[in-house]
Formats: sequence, C-alpha cells, structure tokens
Amino acid sequence: MPIDWTKIYKKYKGLWVAMQSDEQTVISSGKTAKEAWEKAKAEGYKKPILTYMPEKLVTYVGFGL
Repeated sequence: MPIDWTKIYKKYKGLWVAMQSDEQTVISSGKTAKEAWEKAKAEGYKKPILTYMPEKLVTYVGFGL
C-alpha cells in the first residue's frame, strides 16, 4: 500500500530522516544520514529506516535501461 509522506516531506525537506518500521513515524532527522542514524540509535532504536527527503520534488516518467 502506498504511504503518504506529504506532511513528513513538508517538515523535513532537504534532510535525512530515520523512521520506525511503520514508515510513518519519524524518530529523528539530520543533515546527513549518519546524524539521523546516530540520533535514532541514541533513542534506543536498533534498525531505523533511513530515507532522504529531497528539497524539490521532480516528476519522472519512464524507465532506465
């Protein structure tokens, strides 16, 4: 099922975010993946999901070869 990250994107655009396994609950954020990861680990999360929220959303249609 698709997950709507609209609110997360608006709040964290340009940052790395660490999320719980539900992929909706943000644990921490940072300018680098390492920073977000270390903050999440400090909060007691062993395997947070990391993703980058881009500064701009770009539409892409097609496929790569």
